[in-house]
Amino acid sequence: MKRQGFGVIVMGAVSLGAGVGCKSSKSAPEAVAPPAADAKNALRAVSTFASIADEKARSAALFVEAGRVISHPRCVNCHPADGVPRQGMDLRPHVPAVTGGPSGHGTPALPCTSCHQERNTPLVGATLRGVPGNPKWALAPAEMAWVGVPLGKICEQLKDPARNGGKSLEALHHHMAEDVLVGWGWDPGPGLEPVPGTQRAFGELIRAWIDTGAACPSP
Repeated sequence: MKRQGFGVIVMGAVSLGAGVGCKSSKSAPEAVAPPAADAKNALRAVSTFASIADEKARSAALFVEAGRVISHPRCVNCHPADGVPRQGMDLRPHVPAVTGGPSGHGTPALPCTSCHQERNTPLVGATLRGVPGNPKWALAPAEMAWVGVPLGKICEQLKDPARNGGKSLEALHHHMAEDVLVGWGWDPGPGLEPVPGTQRAFGELIRAWIDTGAACPSP
């Protein structure tokens, strides 16, 4: 399977698998966040940007709103530059210590599928969350690193086929709006905060961003 370009974007007690790769964590509990359906966690509709007369400014504003997903830790955890998955809302290094390996799917001795199955796996116990899972579970390649990268720089990266997996803007929209691995961000499993809004709303923002010139916000 090809490496995935994007991971691409409700806390409980202790996490097993809060981000990407073979994960378990003995870290402190994360704060409980509102579910995706909560109005406070919704994405703004494309129509709310219509009052921005300048098309370039409107395009950049649309990307900033979509960036609430792209820059969310649930997505950024999948995009390290060093091949080490992150997990949790604080982007902490994966526990146990693992790497994505040359393919982004782990090493021969410890592939990601050792822990991460095709779907989220519930665990028994009041102090355990489930292990996230998806058929396409993998790390993004290093050229798609988002950890520590400003949203404006991520925007430029997303438009560059040399750094986005060879995708055109149309292919990028399909990936954002339809890909099941991206969609995992809205269904990370019990005890894990989902990314804002819905994948449909996110896809509409990306569509509108492209249609208005795909302008990027300042870094």
